[in-house]
Amino acid sequence: MAQEDVFKKIVSHCKEYGFVFPSSEIYDGLGAVYDYGQNGVELKNNIKQYWWQSMVLLHENIVGIDSAIFMHPTIWKASGHVDAFNDPLIDNRDSKKRYRADVLIEDQIAKYDEKINKEVAKAAKKYGDAFDEAEFRSTNARVLEHQAKRDALHERYTKAMNAGPDLNELRQIILDEEIVCPISGTKNWTEVRQFNLMFSTEMGSTAEGSMKVYLRPETAQGIFVNYLNVQKTGRMKIPFGIAQIGKAFRNEIVARQFIFRMREFEQMEMQFFVKPGTELEWFKTWKETRLKWHKALGFGDDHYRFHDHEKLAHYANAATDIEFLGFKEVEGIHSRTNFDLSQHEKFSGKNIKYFDPETNESYTPYVIETSIGVDRMFLSVMCASYQEEKLENGETRVVLKLPAALAPVTLAV
Repeated sequence: MAQEDVFKKIVSHCKEYGFVFPSSEIYDGLGAVYDYGQNGVELKNNIKQYWWQSMVLLHENIVGIDSAIFMHPTIWKASGHVDAFNDPLIDNRDSKKRYRADVLIEDQIAKYDEKINKEVAKAAKKYGDAFDEAEFRSTNARVLEHQAKRDALHERYTKAMNAGPDLNELRQIILDEEIVCPISGTKNWTEVRQFNLMFSTEMGSTAEGSMKVYLRPETAQGIFVNYLNVQKTGRMKIPFGIAQIGKAFRNEIVARQFIFRMREFEQMEMQFFVKPGTELEWFKTWKETRLKWHKALGFGDDHYRFHDHEKLAHYANAATDIEFLGFKEVEGIHSRTNFDLSQHEKFSGKNIKYFDPETNESYTPYVIETSIGVDRMFLSVMCASYQEEKLENGETRVVLKLPAALAPVTLAV
């Protein structure tokens, strides 16, 4: 069965069995916002508890906090979100639909990969045990043609994204690749524009005395501005971590894939503070640790893979994603350097350096981040657990083979 068909069945199953409902459904819903039903909230809570216990209770040098959703607006200026938290968007004039330009190009790259994989699968079926995949990929004319187009597009796209991104070049790539709107089927595209993803509101008792504040687009900054409070009150020594589970909000214009990309979502993040110069070693350690955590659920090691970032965020010197099955990232592991803490020190005017009693020196720690979307984790668990079994009488039944640690209903016989 095609993955798209399975996905549709899971969306339907989630609603029918009380896992996930469209939000405000009796008012025709609200785009990319969902409510968790009676079974869904139990499964979601179990996922959060499973993560919290493994992250906080099993590590003596990691503690938790719960920071506020509203924070001082200068925090988002310091972090770069006010100026740089943007998506490149493009509209199709005929369908009036809006798309992320980078996603359109990434989908085009994926189409080349699909063509290559189809050729390989066809040849494998034809030649059976005698099939040499490596030799076929390196010699078959059709595969080499698709690979050359794919590599040229990938190189061009990466260059455009690393240049700011270059919005004119992104549009030109879409035109040159003859990418069409999935709805209208036309190539009548507008210019590419940047769109900031943060929700803003007013805080204050009167219009004149109000202050513009933002709903946090990530939970990490609440940890950074509190790291010294936690370190001093807990007498923590580097290396140490701070974990948090909380809501975040992003005004996603192109929300898709059910609960995979929502406007209101929940994150499980841990920021690990380390001595400068040791960050890449810790980055490697946390990559391995987090992958083991996912594999321990028993869905199969082949369900997961690392995807190392070619284009790094402005704050990172290394980054990778843990990808699950056909979805993109479920968890990100980033070496954030000392960017965030240095920025907050600069913008606040306060000294937030760590004093190391062993070396008798003060320095700004480097940070390794592990960030996992609760909703994405929920969806990956549902997809991996969904099974259709054929009975002896020819009928088909659906079985959810949920891991015992996460299951919303537990039963002892």
